[in-house]
Amino acid sequence: MIYVDPKTLERVNVWLTPFFDEETQQTIKDLIAFEPETLEESFYKSLEFGTGGMRGIMGVGDNRINKYTLGKNTQGLSNYLKEQFPNQEIKVAIAYDCRHNSKELAKLVADVFSANGIQVYLFSDLRPTPELSFAVKHLDCQCGIVLTASHNPPEYNGYKVYWEDGGQLVPPQDGEIISEINSLQYTDVQFKANESLISYIDSEVDEAFAKASIKNGTFNTQQEAKDNLKIVFTSLHGTSITMVPKVLEQAGYKNVSVVEEQAKPNGDFPTVASPNPEEPEALQMAIDLAIKENADIVIGTDPDCDRLGVALRNSEGGFSILNGNQAMVIKTHFLLEQWKNEGKLNGKQFVASTIVSTPLIRKVAEDFDVIYKEGLTGFKWIAKMINDFPELEHIGGGEESFGYLVGDFVRDKDAVTASLLVCEIAAQRKQNNSSLFDYLQDIHASYGFYQEHLISIVKKGKKGAEEISEMMKNFRENPFAEISGSKIVKMEDYLVGEAINFETNTKDSIDIPNSNVLIYYTKDGSKIAMRPSGTEPKIKFYISVNTESKNGANAKDILQKKMDSIIAFLNK
Repeated sequence: MIYVDPKTLERVNVWLTPFFDEETQQTIKDLIAFEPETLEESFYKSLEFGTGGMRGIMGVGDNRINKYTLGKNTQGLSNYLKEQFPNQEIKVAIAYDCRHNSKELAKLVADVFSANGIQVYLFSDLRPTPELSFAVKHLDCQCGIVLTASHNPPEYNGYKVYWEDGGQLVPPQDGEIISEINSLQYTDVQFKANESLISYIDSEVDEAFAKASIKNGTFNTQQEAKDNLKIVFTSLHGTSITMVPKVLEQAGYKNVSVVEEQAKPNGDFPTVASPNPEEPEALQMAIDLAIKENADIVIGTDPDCDRLGVALRNSEGGFSILNGNQAMVIKTHFLLEQWKNEGKLNGKQFVASTIVSTPLIRKVAEDFDVIYKEGLTGFKWIAKMINDFPELEHIGGGEESFGYLVGDFVRDKDAVTASLLVCEIAAQRKQNNSSLFDYLQDIHASYGFYQEHLISIVKKGKKGAEEISEMMKNFRENPFAEISGSKIVKMEDYLVGEAINFETNTKDSIDIPNSNVLIYYTKDGSKIAMRPSGTEPKIKFYISVNTESKNGANAKDILQKKMDSIIAFLNK
C-alpha cells in the first residue's frame, strides 16, 4: 500500500463534495482505488506561477489544470482587478492556443470574468501569444489571459496572465494575486456567465497586429531582395499559421513554402517528439523541404508562437540551426546597425537580455554605445524594464531560449515580428552576395568567438522537485573551487542577491530580484549558470565559453574543447 500524506487527503476530500461535478468525483475515486501515486501527484500542492505563468498537466486536483483550478484563479484575479481599478469598467482580453481543451478552458475563464461583471474580449479561434499581449494595449484592457503551455508535452496546458502594459505579471503583483486566490474556496467561484459581457474579437485585432509587426520588423529591404529570398516555414502544428504567413506576405515576401504536414493545428503534435524549435529534430521536416526546394532559410515557431527557430545555409551548402544566443546576437546587431545608420542613437536607447544568456550581447550593445540591461530569466522582466524606464527606447531584447522582442509594441517575446526581422536580414545579406551565416561569422570576428550549450535534466513529480531543490542547495553550500581546470573567480547567488569575488575576497549586492539561480565565472572567461526551470520539471545548466582568437576554424576547435571539458566535469 502506498502512503498518502494526510494533508493531501484533506485536499482530496474537498473535491469529493457536491460542488464538484460527478465525473470529477468519479475520477478521483478511481485514483484512490487504483492509482494512489497519481492521486498524490495531483493533490499534494497547488499549481504555482513560474517564469511563464501557471502550467501543469491536465486532470483533476489542485496540482492540475482543470476548470476548477482555472476558475479559482480567475475568481481571485477578478477580485484583485476590482480592488485595483475601483469604479472603472474593467476589460480583459483572452486568447488560446492549439492544445487540447484550450478553447473550452478559454470560454470557461471568460464565463467567470463575465459572471463578476467584467467585460471580456475573447478570440473566437486560436491566436499567437504575442497577439494577446498586443491586444491588451490595443483594446485598452487592464488584463489579459492566454491559455497555453508553450512547447510542453501534449498533456500540459497553462494560464498566462498579462497586465495593462501588455507584460506578464511580476512581483509583488503576482504574489498579491496568489494571496487573493489562496484566500478563496472553490465554492466562491462564480461560473455562471453573463454572455452580454463577452465579445468576440478577430479581424480588427489581427490586422492591427499585422500592421504593427510590419512597421517594427521591416527595414527598407528592396522588393527585388525579398523576391529572391526562398523561405521555408513551419508552425509545428501551432498558432503561428494564423499570422506568420500573412505578415510575411503583406511585407512583400511571396516566396514562402509552408511545411504542409505541420500546418494544421494539432495538440498531439504528431510529427515531432517535442514541438520546441530549441530541439533540432523539430525543424528537420522543414530543413528537408528547404534542401528539396533549394531554399535560403528555415523558420519555425513553437505552438504559441513566441519562440522562433532559424536554420540557415552554412559554408558547406547544408543547413545549420542557430541556437537562441546566436539568433539574438544577429538580430540585435542588425537592429543597432539600422538605428545607427538612421541617426537615431542618442544615448537614450537600450537593449535587454537575461542573466543566463550569452555575454556577447553586452559587448555588442556597448560597442554601439547603447545601454545594456539584464534581468532574470523570463520575458516578463524585459517587459518590466520597458515599463520601468519610460525615458528610454527599447530597441530589441532577447533570451537564449529562442525568444526575441522588437521595439515595445508587444511586451512579450514575439516570433511573428522576429520571423519577419530574420527574413529582412537574410534578404539584405543575400542581395549583397552574403548570408546570415557570413553575418554571424563577421560578428564573431569583430567581438570574439562565443559558444553556448544548455544541459537540461528532467526530474518529474514531487520526488523530482525535492531532488532539484537538494541539488541547488548542494551547489550553493559547497561551491566549486574550479571547473574543468579553470579557477572560479566569482560566484553570483541570486537567491540571496550576493556576488562573491574569490580573487579579492569581497562581496557585492546584486540589484536584481531574488531567484534560485547560481552563476559561476572561471579564470578563462567561461560562465556556468544553473537554475530550476520555472515552467517545467527540470534543472538547467547554461554554459558559455569564448576565445579571443580571430581565426574561425581555430576558434571553433578551442571552443569545442572547452565546452566538452566543462560538460564532462558537470557529468561527473
